[in-house]
Amino acid sequence: VTTEPATPPPTLRLAIDTQALAANWRALDALSGEARAGAAVKADCYGLGTDLCVPALVQAGARDFFVAHWSEVAPLLNHVPPQQVSVLHGPISAKEARYARSVGVRPVINSIHQARLWVQAQGGACNLMVDTGINRLGLSPSELSDPVLQSLDVEVLMSHLSSAEEDTPANAAQLEAFRQAQGLIPHRETSIANSAGIALGEAFHCDLTRPGLALYGGVPTPALAGHIRQVAFPQ
Repeated sequence: VTTEPATPPPTLRLAIDTQALAANWRALDALSGEARAGAAVKADCYGLGTDLCVPALVQAGARDFFVAHWSEVAPLLNHVPPQQVSVLHGPISAKEARYARSVGVRPVINSIHQARLWVQAQGGACNLMVDTGINRLGLSPSELSDPVLQSLDVEVLMSHLSSAEEDTPANAAQLEAFRQAQGLIPHRETSIANSAGIALGEAFHCDLTRPGLALYGGVPTPALAGHIRQVAFPQ
């Protein structure tokens, strides 16, 4: 009889400095100027742990939280009210749309199909993602006149920068496309800047910024180097 060798136990342990995490959010919020900073907490807070990181972010003052998928919602709701949670990939089925409506979280609508699902579920406020050049998620500006989109109750009109960490004309081009999109559909607030986008300046801050990597100690652009503290340390 051949016995499989036992899997060795994990040898890497991380110590998480939640005070540094909170300081990073406060720094990014200050750099966001008149806008407020949210917090991308997808992928279990970038692998550092929702139950550990989210309470520190809440205590620091964060009140807008973004996850990628519906499976990430329940752990987050242990710490924040559902109306403060947005799901970036939106509903791809009627079941997901009904779930969003029942728990009260806000879907980010990325297509006309998702908009129809949300309307059919008698959903309320949502966010809407416009693709201004990242070519990954979001509606084309040319689609925004569709009646189903016009019927949505859009809280935050969003876009995402493709090259915020680079000095490239693409950033200004996306910002201009986003400004034009803002006139095409009713909404209450706007958001385009990720971590690196915050460092691009006031024009990119809109009403809400969405830092992710920089919260957890990543420095996506040299302009943030003096503001971000290390959060995770090997033990």
